[in-house]
Amino acid sequence: MEVEGQLINVTHYIEYSFGDYIDINYTLWLTWLLAPLFITFLLPLLIVFLFYVSALILYIYKLHRYRLIDAYERDFWDGARHTVAAIWDAHGWIWHSYEIIGIENIPDEGSALIIYYHGAIPIDLYYFVARVILFKNRLIHSVADRFLFKIPGWAIILEAFKVIPGTVSTCSSVLKDNNLLAIAPGGVYEAQFGNSYYKLMWKKRLGFAKVALDAKCCIIPIFTQNLREAFCSVSWGYTFWQWLYNVTRFPFIPVYGGFPVKLRTFVGEPIPYEENITPEELKKKVALAIESLIRDHQKVPGSIMRAFLERFK
Repeated sequence: MEVEGQLINVTHYIEYSFGDYIDINYTLWLTWLLAPLFITFLLPLLIVFLFYVSALILYIYKLHRYRLIDAYERDFWDGARHTVAAIWDAHGWIWHSYEIIGIENIPDEGSALIIYYHGAIPIDLYYFVARVILFKNRLIHSVADRFLFKIPGWAIILEAFKVIPGTVSTCSSVLKDNNLLAIAPGGVYEAQFGNSYYKLMWKKRLGFAKVALDAKCCIIPIFTQNLREAFCSVSWGYTFWQWLYNVTRFPFIPVYGGFPVKLRTFVGEPIPYEENITPEELKKKVALAIESLIRDHQKVPGSIMRAFLERFK
């Protein structure tokens, strides 16, 4: 028994003294041996990736070449917008099988105020703007929160796509010039604190109604199915995040997702201008129109798996 115990102690000593050393050297040696193999296979894969990117660009050009050529002949910014729109439209089609139902409700000319539900990330608005540029040849001006204008490198995008920090006067001016303008009354608050039940979170905001009445234009409600399943905001720590937002007015809640779910934007019937309606009454009418779109086209609570499977229906 004494000899056996000594043998066990010697074995433990060897493992303790040399085990880590041997493992570390083995790991380094294996990494050194396999590194050339990783590099050898990675570089060809990068070339293949570039080929696919090139193929995608050529496919986009082939599909939209006449629109792109015509846009560049009219104006540099118009051509640039059409090019970017074609890329975003291709991404929406590939990743989300994106489509629009009721695009004929977007007027070919004249002004209209587009009101939409704000997801955790308004990816649907990017696709929608791109599709309208390409197929209706109209640019939708957009209202964005002021923090976007402070993000480095975004200024040129906001300039090219006519994104503005909305006040009643500036928004009304855009519409009076016979443009399309998109506003999400819920804004960043709805983006951060909304969930898969798709409840509107507009609080007491009446700005968009005042804009429509001042510009004497119609309002077009839109809603995108499965938007909350594409990108989600975390649900834990609600009270803390709400306090932080109220103090800073900055969207700190982490967002996750990018799931390849089915996205389908429904464009409702235009709500015509009424001379004797109040902003409060108009707000209620628009909210009911969007809630109707949600009720008709969105199963609640939303499900990521169900939204993904809807791509194959």
